[in-house]
Amino acid sequence: MQSLSATRIAFIGGGNMAQALMIGLQQRGFSMSNITVIDPDASKHAALQAKLGVNTSEVLSAAALAVDAVVLAVKPQQLQAVAQSLAPHLQSQLVISVAAGIRTGDLSRWLDGYQTLIRTMPNTPAQIQAGITGAYALPAVSVGQRDIADQLLQAAGEVVWLEAEDQLDAVTAISGSGPAYVFLMIEALTAAGVALGLSEAQSQQLSLATFKGASLLAASSATPVATLREQVTSKGGTTEQGLISMREHDIHGMMQHAAAQAARRAKELGDQLGAQ
Repeated sequence: MQSLSATRIAFIGGGNMAQALMIGLQQRGFSMSNITVIDPDASKHAALQAKLGVNTSEVLSAAALAVDAVVLAVKPQQLQAVAQSLAPHLQSQLVISVAAGIRTGDLSRWLDGYQTLIRTMPNTPAQIQAGITGAYALPAVSVGQRDIADQLLQAAGEVVWLEAEDQLDAVTAISGSGPAYVFLMIEALTAAGVALGLSEAQSQQLSLATFKGASLLAASSATPVATLREQVTSKGGTTEQGLISMREHDIHGMMQHAAAQAARRAKELGDQLGAQ
């Protein structure tokens, strides 16, 4: 595996996702002097320099882009203009997009046909280095460049590599939108506890610890999650009654429908953004 340590990286955009990756790199001992953040908002520069020790630039210049990898961390609506300004500066750099919904075909078109591209779909727990990112690389990306991207993205959590780009719509529906589903379930379980007589603080503490503990147990165990569920469910017991109610309300169907709707919307947004 090619080492990330000597890689020079330019982040275009210094927002939450860029900072999540940079903080993760910093925690792993990466030399922050190898990072340049390019952001037109000069008010961010002093804070980024003080917090992370990175270099900063207000403009896309040849000097700022004399790097090995460029991370596009701007809003999807801004990416076309950024890509068109970036195109003249590209030679052999790896370009990694964390902009939701923008397909590699459209990004390549905006970059005058450039093909050394990786498209990713991270999620919000990346902000505490507990995220997961779906990633797809075009064939022009070398094995070494993919290794570099894998190590960089792991700074914010786990990475899943995909063989087909359209799978990113499913990634968006499951892990991209998934934190909101979990937050909703925590809200609902907390409200259920309040309805049963607990205080909101007590119910929220119980709910948060339950989701955290169950997730950590499932992640650290070789036992299938269905078996873990069965181990909690005594015949004729309290858990069984709760699960019967959930099945009567078709919890599986609800989740599948929610994910299908999210994936459909992800495809629609990709169509809209690419049509610019």
